[in-house]
Amino acid sequence: MSDARTAEFLEFVQAGGQVETDDWLPDEYRKRLIKFIEMHGNSELMGVLPERDWILRAPTLQRKLALTAKIQDEVGHCQLIYRVVEDLGKPRAQCLDDLISGKSKFHNVFHYPTKSWGDVGVIAWLVDAAAIISQKALLKCSYAPYARVMKKVCWEESFHILHGRDTVLAMVTGTPEQFELVQEAVTRWWEPLMHFHGTPIAAEEDPMVHWRIKSQGNEDARQQFLDGYVPQIRELGLELPDPKLRRNDEGVWEYTEPDWEKLTAVVTGHGPASQERLAFRRLSRAEVDWVSKAMLPEAA
Repeated sequence: MSDARTAEFLEFVQAGGQVETDDWLPDEYRKRLIKFIEMHGNSELMGVLPERDWILRAPTLQRKLALTAKIQDEVGHCQLIYRVVEDLGKPRAQCLDDLISGKSKFHNVFHYPTKSWGDVGVIAWLVDAAAIISQKALLKCSYAPYARVMKKVCWEESFHILHGRDTVLAMVTGTPEQFELVQEAVTRWWEPLMHFHGTPIAAEEDPMVHWRIKSQGNEDARQQFLDGYVPQIRELGLELPDPKLRRNDEGVWEYTEPDWEKLTAVVTGHGPASQERLAFRRLSRAEVDWVSKAMLPEAA
């Protein structure tokens, strides 16, 4: 009976159907959903750290306010997404505990340090552009509460991209030193960006696509990013560190295959800034623990 019910559920979601929190969900679907959405929430929370270090070093008051607002948006996304996970049965506190212990993962791009103001522009423009390609595909997620949350997330991320592009434009049209900061940042961030959408697993072999948690294959997302942003990057006179990068006669981008083992190492906590970022989150959690004890009866 359970197998028949699972088959019926799968047929429903693969046909474009969406389910709600109080609907019957197969155990495997629920587990994959929690893991996927939790990682998204973790990434929104950890994603503020590469940029927060530059709030006080922003070149103007306007840039400072814009960056602060962006960071506030990301924290808000985390709160919304963790609430979706809570409804699926995993409390937010447990999500945070698993994050800071290293048990759960966060996205590869947030394991890298930010070395200049050029990084801030490149993150907001290109990293957020890569993110919104995946996030727009989640608007069709088979789990309706997550799809609804993504409407707000996508709208705000679209604005972040404009903020990033404005920052980058100001620098590439500024002094030679400012242009070089952007060029150096693009060169350094290109490998993480190529890793961003994951290994080139075929969509029909991806369990997340199988359950229609994702509606887009990894390589399809990467091709969409390259198609949309390589021309823009080159239009600004910036160079990309891949001599093989070209669009073939079929319109498909060819590129140097990135080191997928490095991606695995980074997302399992062995990135350049992984432990520093996790240590900061552990410290933050310890410092605000008294708030939970004071405000939440069950924690007292």
